[in-house]
Amino acid sequence: MSTEPDRWTAVDAYFTELLTPADPALTAALQESEAAGLPAINVAPNQGKLLHLLAQLQGAHRILEIGTLGGYSTIWLARALPADGHLLTLEYSPEHAGVARANLARAGLDKITEVRTGPALDSLAALHAESPAPFDLVFIDADKVNNPHYVEWALKLTRPGSLIIVDNVVRGGHVTDADSDDPGIQGTRAALELIASHPKLDGTAVQTVGTKGYDGFALARVLD
Repeated sequence: MSTEPDRWTAVDAYFTELLTPADPALTAALQESEAAGLPAINVAPNQGKLLHLLAQLQGAHRILEIGTLGGYSTIWLARALPADGHLLTLEYSPEHAGVARANLARAGLDKITEVRTGPALDSLAALHAESPAPFDLVFIDADKVNNPHYVEWALKLTRPGSLIIVDNVVRGGHVTDADSDDPGIQGTRAALELIASHPKLDGTAVQTVGTKGYDGFALARVLD
C-alpha cells in the first residue's frame, strides 16, 4: 500500500500530465537551472499554472516577483501578460539571475521582463524611489525572514484591487510554532499576522501537498 507522500506525488503527477502538458521552454528552464546547480525549489508545474491563471484573472498588466531563481515561475507569470505588459523580478544572486535571463529569452519573454539583482529590500527601496506605476500582482518567493518587509513593500507598490501572493507559508507544518527559533518561520508568521491585521489587506492561506511536500501559500487583496 502506498504511503501518503507517494499518493500526493501521484496525484500531482496526474494533475500535471492532464492539465499542464509538457512545454519546451519550461522544461528547458528546469534543465538549465539544474545544470547550473540552482536548488530545486521552483514551484511545481500545477502551482505555476495556478500563478498563470491568477494573473489572467487579475487582468494583470504589471507584475512584480520577489525571488527569481531560474525564472520558472517568472515564465508562468509573464505568459499571462498582454503584449504591452511588464514583469519585474528581483533576484539576490547574479548567477541565478543570469540563468533566469537566458531562460526568459529562450521563452521569448525577454522584451516584457526585467531581472534586477541585489538584496531585494535594497531593490524595492530603489524601485519605490522611481515612483513606478502600481503593480497589479506581486508574487513573494524569496528569503522567508523578510516576508513581512516584502508584504509592506508590496503594499507601497500596488493599488486597491491588486493581489499579493506569498509562497511557502506552511513551513512543513511548523508555522504554528510560535516559539520556533527558525527565522524563516518567524518571518512567515509575521507576514501572516500583518495580512490578518492590516486594514488595507484581506487575505487567506491555503495548505497544499504534492511533489513539493507539505506546504502552502497566502493570498491577499489590497483594499481601498
